[in-house]
Amino acid sequence: MGTLYLVRHGQASFGADDYDQLSARGREQAVRLGEHWRERGQVFDAVITGTLRRHTQTLEGIAEGLQTTPEVLQMPGLNEYDSHALITAIHPQPLPKPDTPELYRHHFRLLCDALAQWMAGVISPQGMPSWNEFSAGVRSALDHVRQHHVGHNVLLVSSGGPISTAVGQVLGTAPEVTIALNMRIRNSAVTEFSIAPKRLMLQTFNTLPHLQALEHADWLTHA
Repeated sequence: MGTLYLVRHGQASFGADDYDQLSARGREQAVRLGEHWRERGQVFDAVITGTLRRHTQTLEGIAEGLQTTPEVLQMPGLNEYDSHALITAIHPQPLPKPDTPELYRHHFRLLCDALAQWMAGVISPQGMPSWNEFSAGVRSALDHVRQHHVGHNVLLVSSGGPISTAVGQVLGTAPEVTIALNMRIRNSAVTEFSIAPKRLMLQTFNTLPHLQALEHADWLTHA
């Protein structure tokens, strides 16, 4: 069996006008992950990403650390949901910038509520697919890996929503568990699936093997 390595993008620009852009720390996280793998002789037979800028930038950082430039298959089904559209669907009034701990927590409480309603089919956020369509996009990427990469090591760079959805599909979790997993995934964290012809199996979830040194203690981020 091979292994599918699902990586959440590095820290993005939470609270900025354009979230879809790695911060300086996010790029450092990605480069460090690539260095960690290079130090251990890790190679990948295939690389898959979503089409968002933060996915591409994260892969660029990993490739810099690996000192290799892999060929990439981009799959839009691995793109993140639109958190702004979700929150707006249940809270149309503008929210203040989440620049305090309480406002930050309020933002994510609203997001969790909106995710639950979206997954249940209660709301249809503007410009977004349905939950079933979103979930199908993730399933299509996993099916591609299972059908084409048994015995291979595959790197997949995406976001917390698709990765938690993938874990939920593999484990058969309830929607509320998928949301809880989503809220826990850290920037540049690695989740591993074993690849078999008929199914994928979870090996690890939300690990940061590249940030274990004391010098990287303040590199752990979530947004």
